[in-house]
Amino acid sequence: MGFGPELGRSHHDSSQHGAEGHGRGFGRGPGFGPGAGPRGSRRASKGDVRSVVLSLLAEGPSNGYGLIRAIEEKTGGAWRPSPGSVYPTLQQLVDEELISPTGDGRRTEYELTEAGTAYLAEHADDLKKAWEATPGQSEADAAFHESVGKLMGVVHQFRFSATDAQRTAAIEKLNEARRALYLILAD
Repeated sequence: MGFGPELGRSHHDSSQHGAEGHGRGFGRGPGFGPGAGPRGSRRASKGDVRSVVLSLLAEGPSNGYGLIRAIEEKTGGAWRPSPGSVYPTLQQLVDEELISPTGDGRRTEYELTEAGTAYLAEHADDLKKAWEATPGQSEADAAFHESVGKLMGVVHQFRFSATDAQRTAAIEKLNEARRALYLILAD
């Protein structure tokens, strides 16, 4: 069939992702990986991506990757648009002369034109609605994720610097915490 060596390696070659990353390529897309489930499963419309990109460029110039990261940060990690939705949107906005590119390749930054600034003023309500429509996280969700991050930090320390006795004590505490969390879910 002539698929070539790249295809065979793309999702399975552990040397590409490290031993822990084996098979990660299949976890990208609706219903898989982080963001799967009720909070992260909503896909933004093209209008949402367009409005959100314009509103971010109103704050200052950025490249495509910076916009993706800013959207992810502003939604608490609940929405991370793909390059396949952001870059075509940027090109469309350039074609409409609402933004202009500076630089080239990966260093290309985009900024609003005068027409883009006027567009933002005329469509302020649409921009606000786009951010409201994006998936987000509650304060409790953000606090929960922060707490999990802190727990993972100490677990990481146990992996590399704890004695066997400390690890045994930690296992007991982790098992107690797991049982307590299940009880909370059972309420």
